[in-house]
Amino acid sequence: MIVVTGATGNVGRPLTRALAEAGEQVTAVSRNAAAVPDGVRQVMADLSEPTSLIPALDGAKALFLLLSGDLHALHARPADLIDVAAAHGVRRVVLLSSQGVATRPLGPTRVAMRAVEDALRESGLDWAVLRPGGFASNALAWAESIRTHGTVAAPFGDVGVPVVDPVDIAEVAAACLRDDRHTGEVFELTGPEVITPRQQADVIAAALGSPVRFHELTRAEAKAGMTRFVPPELADDTLDIIAAPNSAELRISPDVARVVGRAPHSFADWVARNIAVFG
Repeated sequence: MIVVTGATGNVGRPLTRALAEAGEQVTAVSRNAAAVPDGVRQVMADLSEPTSLIPALDGAKALFLLLSGDLHALHARPADLIDVAAAHGVRRVVLLSSQGVATRPLGPTRVAMRAVEDALRESGLDWAVLRPGGFASNALAWAESIRTHGTVAAPFGDVGVPVVDPVDIAEVAAACLRDDRHTGEVFELTGPEVITPRQQADVIAAALGSPVRFHELTRAEAKAGMTRFVPPELADDTLDIIAAPNSAELRISPDVARVVGRAPHSFADWVARNIAVFG
């Protein structure tokens, strides 16, 4: 049995599907009930209370651990989830971490995530760590404004990073959960090209066949929007990267291709699969 947390999200959904299609027994964990593939067991849990994960771990050999935004708050104790997993028979954990752990090690949420990584390394379990950069799916935040006003509003419109398709993250995660050749490895996951928010808006416009205007937000405006969903510390750490990415954050990583045997998907690929939400 493989347990997938965050199973209804942008990474967890394709990961759950990929594992089920590969013939694995899968338990999908989420806060709220949602559709899951046929044959997948669903368990509802709130990972801010680590013991709520216990019912999902019955018979589990591996765990994909994705921390929701509130678990990045400075008062949270996400490393307790690793202790719970180890105590209930899990032998392998694949952790979705962040590129910023390496590139911005002093950011408050990066320090906290590094502590989770360290706890996993010291747990005695088999492990792999995934460190993605920015997600292509962050563009979903623009869907309503594109549908209603034909507008994208974002900060730092002409500053780009190599955003990664969540499907690529999911495929790497599936490989790490199923194949012990990846044990003890850290994978940096990016897309194939640096792309700015303004260029992303142009890609969406081309796919829609209709204009999309770009409106540049100030940092303060962007933070105000982000903190509706994530802790202020995580918003600041994210904005620091997208405002002025360093050379490591601009690097195109070979790790997606190294694990799954193909080039990572482009932002245009992601848009083509998800264009319905913008139209």
